[in-house]
Amino acid sequence: MREILAVLWRNKWFFLLVTLAALALRLLFVFRYPHVAGDTFVYGDIAKTWMNHGIYGVSDGATFYPTMIRMPGYPGFLAAVFAVFGQEHYTAVMVVQALLDTNTCLVIAALALEIYGARAARIAYVLAALCPFTANYAGAALAETAAIFCTAHALYYGVRGLRALTAGEPNAGCWVAAGLWTAVGIFMRPESGLLLAALGLAVLVQLFRSQRKSSVLLAGVLLVASSLSPLVPWTVRNWRVFHVFQPLAPSTATEPDEFIAYGFGHWARTWVVDYVSVEEVEWPVDGEPVDFHQLPERAFDSGTEYEATEKVIAAYNQKLRVDDVLDAQFERLARERVAHNPFRYYVWLPLVRVADMWLRPRTELLPIESRWWEFSAHSPESTIAVALAALNLFYLLGALWGWLQSRLGPCGVALAGYVLLRSAFLCTLGNPEPRYVLECFPIVLALAACGLASFRSNRAAIPEVAPTEARTDL
Repeated sequence: MREILAVLWRNKWFFLLVTLAALALRLLFVFRYPHVAGDTFVYGDIAKTWMNHGIYGVSDGATFYPTMIRMPGYPGFLAAVFAVFGQEHYTAVMVVQALLDTNTCLVIAALALEIYGARAARIAYVLAALCPFTANYAGAALAETAAIFCTAHALYYGVRGLRALTAGEPNAGCWVAAGLWTAVGIFMRPESGLLLAALGLAVLVQLFRSQRKSSVLLAGVLLVASSLSPLVPWTVRNWRVFHVFQPLAPSTATEPDEFIAYGFGHWARTWVVDYVSVEEVEWPVDGEPVDFHQLPERAFDSGTEYEATEKVIAAYNQKLRVDDVLDAQFERLARERVAHNPFRYYVWLPLVRVADMWLRPRTELLPIESRWWEFSAHSPESTIAVALAALNLFYLLGALWGWLQSRLGPCGVALAGYVLLRSAFLCTLGNPEPRYVLECFPIVLALAACGLASFRSNRAAIPEVAPTEARTDL
């Protein structure tokens, strides 16, 4: 921590100006493009029920009943803000998130400092401060900003702990901090538990490399204990209330006795590859009609299947809900498609979905058409989307270059391990939403900064041509 404070003091005017720019960008999204919709009201309902009735649950008119469809982290955050600024005050929530995300930029800079040096830290701070993709979600009353905040802190303390282990010191404080931030991240979004897996894998690698195995084992125990022990009360509560062993929120975001349309989800995973299909088909079910003609050609393998699918969608549009009978029809279509091309279902489509999450322009919260590639329909919006896609690609290529230029050892195992584990997890999802990779952006931005810093380092290593030699060449 002393190192980042020293860098801050030596460059205080630089960091002050960049901090103001970071906060201004986030407040721009808060007041110009606020997003209060969908899951926002689910989290808000839980927060208000918790505050007003002492029940961690949801409301149905004047009735309140317990729930476990969401982890208690973000509802608790909303409840804390509501307690200070008033209930339903989502603008205050987003302003607080803008402050949190500005702090996340500093943590990303500290992470770059740990893995590459002061120059990389300054570049990382600029990249993180001006990153529109993470800043955009500060203006959305959703759990993403808080989850990214926790992820950045967990990675920072984990990397510091790994560097200490390399030097032969256990640094128990760092491992407890990394574990607690991981636990808070899990309470925000349950898949943040992948942080524990990535850091644990790095500790395991260090165990085989280190001569002081007792220090490494102590670090591993502290990491696991501080990550998982906070989940015990939540697990016990779910067992007592619902009589199920549920240490995390269900992946289906449903109650134990709630009907789940597995057949529809199975069918969607046989053709969905991009966010547009999520918006146009998956989200409307249940409750809204689906336009059959918005299904792409890859949703059908034959004319017979086309007709069968059209009938099933027509039946859904009459009911506007998926019941047992309709779900069985979707399941039958799904099994036929999987049997027709298993490679497509198990390998190709998951990889394309993950690629879509990583490479999209990330315009889902902006007033830009989701079908941004249709230039003839909305040329100005398409141009902005292409520019954002190019910026996103710049970050990713910069991170790849930074990874190739850095020799990170076990720290690299933790950072790359988290990106790969999260990407592998996202392969299992049928709804490719770009926001799901944002928790990896602290790593992307830190490594991109290392890559940019390496250019200066490489140039400094090349001897300059003497003036007389230059004149001779001329």
